Amino acid sequence: MTPLRAAALITATTLALAACSSSESGPKDAGASPGGTTIRVAAAASLTKPFTEIGKDFEAANPGTTVQFTFAGSSDLAAQIEAGAPVDVFASADEANMTKAAQYILGHPTRFATNTLTIVTAPGNPKEIGSLADLARSDLDVVVCAPQVPCGSATKKVTDLAQVTLTPRSEESKVTDVLAKVREGEADAGLVYVTDAKGAGDAVTSVSFPEATKAVNVYPIAVIQDTHEAELAEKFRDYVAKGDGQEVLRDAGFKAP
Repeated sequence: MTPLRAAALITATTLALAACSSSESGPKDAGASPGGTTIRVAAAASLTKPFTEIGKDFEAANPGTTVQFTFAGSSDLAAQIEAGAPVDVFASADEANMTKAAQYILGHPTRFATNTLTIVTAPGNPKEIGSLADLARSDLDVVVCAPQVPCGSATKKVTDLAQVTLTPRSEESKVTDVLAKVREGEADAGLVYVTDAKGAGDAVTSVSFPEATKAVNVYPIAVIQDTHEAELAEKFRDYVAKGDGQEVLRDAGFKAP
């Protein structure tokens, strides 16, 4: 571990634990049972639901193993890893943020899924939003992801290509916050991944738009160099990228890389 990473370790660990215990990150993770083994997985917020299921399946297939998750925006996770946060596996919602952590991973990252954007509205689409261009309407409160996170980068790409200028009410640090604001009635519409919309069920209405196919997010996963559980971390990576985890991801709406 470099001096810079060591110096920032305490701060980064605090951030990671805060993200892990957040109610927005999914269920709180139990500690490892006595004599068991724990692997720590930092994963993009859009992976919360499928990875929580994958983690339980992986634990069942590997008795004595506990998978602890930190779900947050990929840019925040990459920064935590750079600062020395205790992480064994990193799963990003785009390749750009994996590249930021490239010097801290073992080998090459493995692509395991893809995702695209969709518009979400209140149930029934009461504002009659039918296109990406409609989000520029002055009568709408729209929320999007901040540019530095993968869903925000994808949003910028599709709006630039469509020559649509948005004036969002807010820019969120993770896609799950965009979804939450629409679900709770704090915004008329938002841009989220199709998987988030699917996971929300009847709580929102999804409005697809053709420009979304121009900004496909590729999800990579990698083992972190500082892991003390390299063999188990590699096993989890392969479970996600090549094993039974793929079926869970498909059920959640993710596409193959």
